Amino acid sequence: MTQPKITLQTAALLTLPPLLWAGNAVVGRVVAPLVSPMTLNLLRWAIAFALLLPLAAPVLSRGSALWPSWRRFVALSMLAIGGYNALLYLSLNTSTPINVTLVGSSTPVWMLLIGRVFFGTPISKKQWLGAVMSIAGVMLVLSRGDLAVLLQVRLVAGDVYMLLASAAWAYYSWMLVHPTTEPPEIKRDWSAFLLAQIAFGLVWSSLFAGTEWALGLGRFQISWPMAGALLFISLGPALLAYRSWGAGVSRAGPSVAGFFINLTPLFTAVLSAAFLGELPHLYHALAFVLIVGGIAVSSRR
Repeated sequence: MTQPKITLQTAALLTLPPLLWAGNAVVGRVVAPLVSPMTLNLLRWAIAFALLLPLAAPVLSRGSALWPSWRRFVALSMLAIGGYNALLYLSLNTSTPINVTLVGSSTPVWMLLIGRVFFGTPISKKQWLGAVMSIAGVMLVLSRGDLAVLLQVRLVAGDVYMLLASAAWAYYSWMLVHPTTEPPEIKRDWSAFLLAQIAFGLVWSSLFAGTEWALGLGRFQISWPMAGALLFISLGPALLAYRSWGAGVSRAGPSVAGFFINLTPLFTAVLSAAFLGELPHLYHALAFVLIVGGIAVSSRR
């Protein structure tokens, strides 16, 4: 299989989602006292659905080409919109942020393994080297340049949720490019393709949010900061990030695209530092070199 060439435009498409997801993490921490995790996820996708509906409403009509392929969209929405986010929030409820981010840095490895096992894509030595460099960069960010911090990390049961979330996202990414019987008219129209996923994803999100409230864990307090946060995470981390990720994966392939996800903890650290009024440190720059170096090595022909 010919290794796809990473152009500047493709790199930009794959860099934007981690930046937006990092912003999502920062905003999510700010509004955590106001809204419970599953409810936040449901509201985010409900607003994204309302924003996207005017662009692609015909895809949901009775005679649409979507319905013969509804099982595929149920699977896509379960893996990404419903499953990934639910598992991520569960992991944050039962583990520490440093553990979750550390375990999440396994995504490039999941991309390589799932591609090999389920889609028959071989793994090159350069891709393994790129994965090691990328994960090393994430560890450098999490340890703040101090090895003793990493030695204090203890994995707990909740980290299994993040492993499953990373695997779900990797399989979702491969499904985006794997040949299917998907209707061409839906696949070509990004708004219709995404709206179809969100429509089924709302079912999963509603199920998880309903369970949250049934267990007495739901909460929601409306305010102007809350409204602003919902608008941001619906436009950015939901619509724009998913659109960019799908376009980037179709160009670069899931194996290479997976390495870009490890930019998320770096962006999160930088954004958090910016909001706290702190300047980035040297280890941020070194981590950036390692992560980008891993991307460059893995994508070389």
